Amino acid sequence: MPVNFVDHFDGRDLDTEVWVPHYLPQWSSREESAATYTVAGSELRLTIPPDQGLWCEGDHDPPLRVSGIQSGVFSGEVGSTIGQQPFRDGQVVREQQAAQWGWTPEYGVLEIRARMDLSPRSMASVWMVGLETEPERSGEIRVFEVFGDTLADGAAEVGMGVLAFRDPALTEDTDTPRVQIDVSEFHVYAADWQPGRVDWSVDGEHVRTVEQAPAYPLQMMVAVFDFPDKEGPEDHVPGLAVDWVRGPA
Repeated sequence: MPVNFVDHFDGRDLDTEVWVPHYLPQWSSREESAATYTVAGSELRLTIPPDQGLWCEGDHDPPLRVSGIQSGVFSGEVGSTIGQQPFRDGQVVREQQAAQWGWTPEYGVLEIRARMDLSPRSMASVWMVGLETEPERSGEIRVFEVFGDTLADGAAEVGMGVLAFRDPALTEDTDTPRVQIDVSEFHVYAADWQPGRVDWSVDGEHVRTVEQAPAYPLQMMVAVFDFPDKEGPEDHVPGLAVDWVRGPA
């Protein structure tokens, strides 16, 4: 399938017709879920400064801080349980989100060129997830997930796989193969999503295959996380820089 969506982050800010600069704001609010980011030097740079507050403080366990963007958003009314990626049973909407579908492909090669600056208490991830306009359309393709405490000897454990959530047609199939890369340098992480199959690669080298896949449109989530309860330097600023994203329209 040809590439016909590309974002090189060449402007002065995010294209907000494509990207929502918040992380799952329906469970929190736009104000409290706002990403810390800049767009400069043809890069999107997500960071978490030391004074950034907790996301869903007092509700999410373990405590976390996050800067993330997403290529779609949707929720029901305040007090309803309708919304994307609830983190516990009975989760209710705190701030209703009007539907916005910026980039929601269905099948094709999904690629992102990224680098990250992580400590033992931080993590960076890119994943595709169902729009959840119907609860069953909630499956996920994890393009990459890297925890800072797995970095050693010029290599990293790179999480990748399929997650079912509320999709009865899927089962969880994830792994964290150790890949010989320095994640502080740019690398291309890709998931070739086809009916009933996903193939993952890093810098063009095949890493993993799963023989199942979501069968509906997905949106992209791009985020860096900090877990204050984990061991690690409190003054470190976790970062995720994206050179480009591309895939099918």
